[in-house]
Amino acid sequence: MNVPDIIIAIDGFSATGKSTLAKLIAKEFDFVYLDSGALYRGVTLLAQEAGLIDEGNNIDLPALRSLLDSGVDFHFTLSPDGNLLFTGERCIEKEIRSLKVSSQVSPIAAVPFVRAFVDNLLHEFGRRGRVVMDGRDIGTAVFPDAQVKLFVTASPEVRAQRRFDEMVAKGENPTMEEVRKNLEERDYIDSHRETNPLRRADDAFVMDNSDMTLHEEIVWTRGFLMGRFGILE
Repeated sequence: MNVPDIIIAIDGFSATGKSTLAKLIAKEFDFVYLDSGALYRGVTLLAQEAGLIDEGNNIDLPALRSLLDSGVDFHFTLSPDGNLLFTGERCIEKEIRSLKVSSQVSPIAAVPFVRAFVDNLLHEFGRRGRVVMDGRDIGTAVFPDAQVKLFVTASPEVRAQRRFDEMVAKGENPTMEEVRKNLEERDYIDSHRETNPLRRADDAFVMDNSDMTLHEEIVWTRGFLMGRFGILE
């Protein structure tokens, strides 16, 4: 199906399957999946390699700012394994998923000028079109002019079960009550934070995937895009 070079913004609460849907869309329609988390991990990796963050998570902020200002080249390349993050000609996808990077990405991502750097990259990628991205403020703050905005939702019971199953699969041993409480707390924080709270954009279409399989989600998306852009197969 020949989908035009548009931006697809996907928002929603935790455990609604936003990232899974975004990756499926990227694969199905040959879009680039913009993984903002990968970009924060990429900055973390470069900071570690330059010795700018120590074991206590203390960051040499002036040096980090200089590093980013020097012209760091991050870009995604589509492959059979998904979208891979590169810096220059070097693929860093494997390195950014390491435990070492995971343990220090949060303090790096909290730095305001790092967030501005990542946002600028996302906007640059977005200007090229044919991208899909998920999050909590993508259609309202990051890409408010996206041609397609989806707000993914599911019942609290389904979301809790999904998160519970996910945690068990990783070897964790949560109780369902703990999972439900965590989701409720995150929902409240996400929707009440001062900066760019989670909300459905006025022009976003709602997908309730409580009773949908992944295949049905793609079929729904395909039908939606066909109708939205008058695409005939």
